[in-house]
Amino acid sequence: MKYLIMVSHGRFAEGVKTSLEMFAGDANDRVFALCLHNGKSADDFKKEVEEFLNQHQFKDDDEFVVLADIIGGSPLTTFLNVFSERGYLDRAVVLGGMNFTMALTATVSLDTMDKESIAASALSEAKTAVQQYEIQSDSSDDDDDDI
Repeated sequence: MKYLIMVSHGRFAEGVKTSLEMFAGDANDRVFALCLHNGKSADDFKKEVEEFLNQHQFKDDDEFVVLADIIGGSPLTTFLNVFSERGYLDRAVVLGGMNFTMALTATVSLDTMDKESIAASALSEAKTAVQQYEIQSDSSDDDDDDI
């Protein structure tokens, strides 16, 4: 089975997970959010990660897609250290710069793609989603008679 684990500073991953419930509620039993909350230390977060992994006894053939807000940030590095100690890291792909499109793509792909394909698709969709919205002007606003 494949799982999505989102890791972030603050409540970012929790917010993304809440939004995912609107779009992919049935897959959310395999989607998790772990957050380093304001005022907590990396040691506090390490304990939370250990408790999370103790509660979820993953099987030897389970695979993981890990999304993080920032590569190299203390939530991700702390998570990966504990994850590695448990022997899960070799069965995971890890992506940084998490956004909602990336998380949604990963969530809906858990049953249909291998973890490497999920990573590639999530990165591609995330990049496509980041763009400036262009406001179209209404040509009828150019009439001088309306002033």
